[in-house]
Amino acid sequence: MHATLKQYFGYDTFRPLQEDIIKNVLEKKDCVVLMPTGGGKSLCFQLPALLQDGITIVISPLISLMKDQVDALLGVGINAAMINSSMTASEITTIIEQTQTGYIKILYIAPERLALSSFESLLHTLPISLFAIDEAHCISEWGHDFRPEYRNLKFLRNKFPTIPIIALTATATAKVRADIVRLLDLPAPQIFTSSFNRPNLSYEVLPKKDSFKTIVSLLDSYTQESVIIYCFSRKDTESLAEKLNSYGHKAATYHAGLSADRRRENQEKFIRDEVHIMVATIAFGMGIDKPDVRLVIHHSLPKSVEGYYQETGRAGRDGLPSRCVLLYSAADKFKHEFFIRQMAESDEKMHVQNNLNQSVEYGTLASCRRKFLLKYFNEDYEVANCSGCDRCVAPPPLQSVKSIPKNFTNPSPQLADTINYNTDLFEVLRQVRTAEATRLGVPAYIVFGDKTLRELALYQPQTDAAFLRINGVGEKKLTQFGAVFMEAIKNYSS
Repeated sequence: MHATLKQYFGYDTFRPLQEDIIKNVLEKKDCVVLMPTGGGKSLCFQLPALLQDGITIVISPLISLMKDQVDALLGVGINAAMINSSMTASEITTIIEQTQTGYIKILYIAPERLALSSFESLLHTLPISLFAIDEAHCISEWGHDFRPEYRNLKFLRNKFPTIPIIALTATATAKVRADIVRLLDLPAPQIFTSSFNRPNLSYEVLPKKDSFKTIVSLLDSYTQESVIIYCFSRKDTESLAEKLNSYGHKAATYHAGLSADRRRENQEKFIRDEVHIMVATIAFGMGIDKPDVRLVIHHSLPKSVEGYYQETGRAGRDGLPSRCVLLYSAADKFKHEFFIRQMAESDEKMHVQNNLNQSVEYGTLASCRRKFLLKYFNEDYEVANCSGCDRCVAPPPLQSVKSIPKNFTNPSPQLADTINYNTDLFEVLRQVRTAEATRLGVPAYIVFGDKTLRELALYQPQTDAAFLRINGVGEKKLTQFGAVFMEAIKNYSS
């Protein structure tokens, strides 16, 4: 397990619970994994896929999420592929042939694909070792992102009784967890619940008065960094993005009113760092693997605490300090309540109102915000001062400062040794990374994440053995990128 982890993914140690989950999967047992964004869920099915004969089938709700994960796997030398509605019939035929010859180890599909009898027949011909259901909360109507097509998954256990199932999600209340187990017909799954605490994220609430000025002040701390701003409506996203662009920022929009092509194009620009700010409705972001979002701003009150946690979770997936800011106004509560009043069904009305009330409570808290968020997921947080919310620590003043306010975030222990990296060399390596990503036609983080670049800028390895000791460097990445990055390090040092 450890040798494979290093060879492909470039890590020497597992994150909490990963090793236990992988052992469970290798023993052919069902499991449900509740782990926060950035906690390393994907590895829990990707590594077993490499250690077992046969193919792992991953059910994933979004084409963009599949593409991100397939690109990342190919980038570390793992034969992965996807089948989805954006592909031509000949492309799909090629992938199917590769699965039948055993070339593909991990295949990503959308839940709708399972409803096709021809595809189900194909699955019966493959040596499947595992079904992995990503974003499993989508199966529950009580989840924040219910997808009716996820109900197709209930037949898996019936049609493939001997193949183990792993269901994974970053957010799930007790009700949603129970739904996942019941609707997937998992009789006695092992349930793994990781801490939902994200120590690298800081949380704060600011009054929503002159919100544009507040946003610009926040953005001044994050020039050239990736930022997501969530808005209430399509109209809000368009007007805010237009204004930001007129002030010299690079912003794009994402909402249901745009064509699918335009949404895909804008998302691609954001992922590839061609625009740094995504102004979006909550339609954006589920399953986006971009690890280096440094700031998430909610321009209006979220509909639920669970949705808010999920959206803020798109910040700092790489474990580096990142900031989550809610602009709070009582007027936003009334906007939501206007739509709640239009609902006909009383149970749903009550459920949505309860969710909103909890969001209001979060926005008006006098006590630790982290403690409140974790309590929502039934997790007790006993630390007196979290060092990472505006109720425990005074946040930095809103002014034009060009560095990330590290005093306001509480970096996790593994970050400590990369805080003092050489920032000039980091920028040099960032340019090398951009050039390599452009050459290969992939997002920059597929080459190396910021965390790996920081370590390179700190330890400045100049031999293969030293380069391989850097976190996030496996054998394929050493072969592919070692020479060009070590040359840049040598040139910088000389």
